[in-house]
Amino acid sequence: MKIAVYGQNYIKDNTQEAVEKLLDFLLEKKVDVFFESDFIKTQNSTIQENTASNVFKKLDNSFDLLISVGGDGTILRAITLVRDLGIPIVGINTGRLGFLATIQTDEIESAMNEILKGDYKISERSLLSVSTEPKNDDISETHFALNEIAISRKNTTSMITVETHLNDEYLTSYWADGLILSTPTGSTGYSLSCGGPVITPEAKNFALTPIAPHNLSARPLIIPDNTKVTLRVNGREDQFLMSLDSRIITLPNTTTVTVKKAKFVIKMVELLDKAFLATLRKKLLWGEDRRN
Repeated sequence: MKIAVYGQNYIKDNTQEAVEKLLDFLLEKKVDVFFESDFIKTQNSTIQENTASNVFKKLDNSFDLLISVGGDGTILRAITLVRDLGIPIVGINTGRLGFLATIQTDEIESAMNEILKGDYKISERSLLSVSTEPKNDDISETHFALNEIAISRKNTTSMITVETHLNDEYLTSYWADGLILSTPTGSTGYSLSCGGPVITPEAKNFALTPIAPHNLSARPLIIPDNTKVTLRVNGREDQFLMSLDSRIITLPNTTTVTVKKAKFVIKMVELLDKAFLATLRKKLLWGEDRRN
């Protein structure tokens, strides 16, 4: 088995501890372990010596698995390496919430043992693909997002107007700080913080969630995931921000943004005792009532 390991490119004590446990276990199981070239530089000398020749900059189809060590943000960055290769991703959580990265450091050995035995399922996560007119070179390579694509104001305290079309039919013009188009995976992230609904990963839907809208009737909207969404921005400033997960670019107001469902999915490894509904109850305290 050939496994890639990816993580944050800065040093964190709890990440170092997790990597040590992970590497010790995988080497004991005779697994071929390869570290991402920037991530390995943050590790101690012992880990670097044990993986000196096993370093990668790009992934290819020879890898069976990618292990992301960090938080949910690390997984969002990891998908830019996996892209459309179909390599399953495992998330080890050394961050905070850990909604995608569900394996804790003290669970590494037991979790990896289950994975190596095949005791898991694959959760296929849809992505958003964005294009702009005129074209923008900053998104030509990584034009997709696992969580959300968000349009927001730049260098101003004034609201912007986001003219929105669904399948070329006019929906409305949101007068707000911005607009989020979220996948089911991203529904528990930024969209949720702005009042959006939680969507189960298997649902064939996306969510449009305005950011601090001034129109009181502008509520989050669930749309089919085969919908083409077209966005145009007007505002007092000449530019606006567009984020693809954690990647942010600046665009002029003359830009037309078109978002569709991507032609590929990301495969998340889901342990049998860490299914979405169980994570929802544990991480978001779903439905908890302290009176009962």
